[in-house]
Amino acid sequence: MKFKILLASLLLAASTTSVQAGDDLASILKEAAAENDKAKAVGFEWRDTGKMLKKAKEEKDPEKALKLAKKALQQAKLAQQQAEAQKDAGPRF
Repeated sequence: MKFKILLASLLLAASTTSVQAGDDLASILKEAAAENDKAKAVGFEWRDTGKMLKKAKEEKDPEKALKLAKKALQQAKLAQQQAEAQKDAGPRF
């Protein structure tokens, strides 16, 4: 049952973005880094989120950089949701 709830919440989160169209790259990068730090603090940083943030900062094309930053932000938020959903995970005997 918990798995179904987690899956539903992940799909819902993946289908919506919390970033407004008027946001600029710098603010999204800052927010994504902050959210990733929160995920890292609970031990659930996803493998590629930091790499995406680094690539977004180095990217010359602003459109590609914005896309990477938004994806990193989404992954950081999903990692926090996963941490919350899995906090009681363990073997069931």
